[in-house]
Parts: sequence; C-alpha cells; structure tokens
Amino acid sequence: MSDSWGLAGGDAIAPGLTAVRDLGGGSVYEAWLAFDERLHAPVVAKVVRPGHVDDASSRQGFDREIAMLARLGHPGITRLFAYDDEAERPYLVLEHVDGPNLSRLISKHGAVPVHQLLPLALELASVLHYLHGEGLCHLDLKPSNVIMGSPAQLIDFSVALDVADAAALDHPVGSDEYMAPEQCLPGERGKVGPASDVWGMGATLFRAAAGFRAFDRDPRWSQLDDEPKPLPDFVPVPVADLILSCLAPDADDRPAPHELAASLEPLLASLPSARLSGFSLRR
Repeated sequence: MSDSWGLAGGDAIAPGLTAVRDLGGGSVYEAWLAFDERLHAPVVAKVVRPGHVDDASSRQGFDREIAMLARLGHPGITRLFAYDDEAERPYLVLEHVDGPNLSRLISKHGAVPVHQLLPLALELASVLHYLHGEGLCHLDLKPSNVIMGSPAQLIDFSVALDVADAAALDHPVGSDEYMAPEQCLPGERGKVGPASDVWGMGATLFRAAAGFRAFDRDPRWSQLDDEPKPLPDFVPVPVADLILSCLAPDADDRPAPHELAASLEPLLASLPSARLSGFSLRR
C-alpha cells in the first residue's frame, strides 16, 4: 500500500489550502501544487507522508527545514509562507516557482546546452556562497533539488546543518551519487563542510552538462575509488575543467563558491550574442 494521504485535485490539504496537482515528492513528503486562499495564489505544499508523521527522524528533518527556511532570504531559495507542525497532515507552504526540476529536464531533453548551463552554475554558486556565509551546509545538492526557474532555486533543506554540526557528523548524509567522499565516510575521508556542497554542485553540473552521471550508481559510492567519467567532447574544455575541479576528492582542493563565480563570469561573457532576424539581442 502506498504511503500516501490519497489526496486528489480539489481536496483540502488543510483549511484554506486546496490541492491542485500532484508534484510527486519523495520518501518523506508528498508535494502538491496548491491554491492558498489567504495568499490568493498558487503555492507548493509539502505534506509529511502518513508513515512518517510519528517517525522521530522525519519530524526532526521537518522541523529543521522550517527553522532553516525561516532564517534564510535569497533569490535562489524558495520562501516559506506558512506551516502547521501539529496538523493531522503536517505541512509546509512554499513559494511556487514555475519550472521543472533539473532532473526532469535532463531526462526529457538530455544534456543542458552551455548557454543554459553557465547561468545555472552561476546561480547555484550564488546560493552556496550565501548559505556558507550564513554558516550552513545544504548537504543534498542534486538535480531533483534544483528548480529551473528564473533564477534557479535550491530546495529541500531537510538534511541541512550548521557548519559545526556538519563537521561533527559520524554517519553518511545525502543522496548517494551526489555525496562528496567525506559525506560517505565522515572522519575517514575528511570532515563534512561547505566544500561538500561544492562537490554536490560539481556532480549536479556534470550530469547537466553530459546528460549522464559522473559516477556509476553500482557499486554504491563509487566516487570513493573511481575518477569521474570523461565529459563529452561537446562540453567546452574550460567548462569541463571547472566542473571537474568541484569533484576533487580532497575537500581542500575544491574551489569556493565565490571562486567558481569569478571563473564563470568571463565564460558567460564570451558566449556568442543571440541574434533574431539579423538583429543582435545583446547591445
């Protein structure tokens, strides 16, 4: 039996919050496009699944995400509008960003062209620079957690931690193919920290640039022993070099987000101007 509330379009998720369309979600949450009568606007409702309402770990992640989103403010992070952690169906109400997630985009269209990839990389670097300045690590940067809006937005802060708490981790945290080596084996392969997010960004950009993952899914955590697969020839060498620098096995060898941004800006500036009917779209 599916761990679902059995909601359908038109059903009330909570008073004043009506389900419109199922957006999927994950193992802990259902995600719904919903209409919020107070805001009189479309929103995203994340609803804790029935089997996780009384699960201590899931509720801890729920509370953590509320606390994180309540303290953050950045164009690349969805806003938290409301929540009810005591409802029969505990839920969050989040800003709705019009766009697919990066994972679905890649699955449907393949590799992301460089004129879309570079702005995406710059926007993710901006979010990470902000988060790390706030003393936070996201720890789950992956294509399904990137919404391709304008700008791109990073979602799902359910495993995010303060830098000090991340450094003290003694167990794996994250999503297997997008976990830095130190996230797989904390302590043994180094401390988890801001550089771990840079690795996740590198693995995410690799998949976007290539259309496939940097490391095999089987065996688990192949990034502990293997080098990244070669990027396709259609990825420009400076872009490939930047992505691979994020995937350095040693955290100290990875660039900081502001260094990534500094390297991305001239690459963006060098892109050809778009033209339409003989007229340049860039002055």
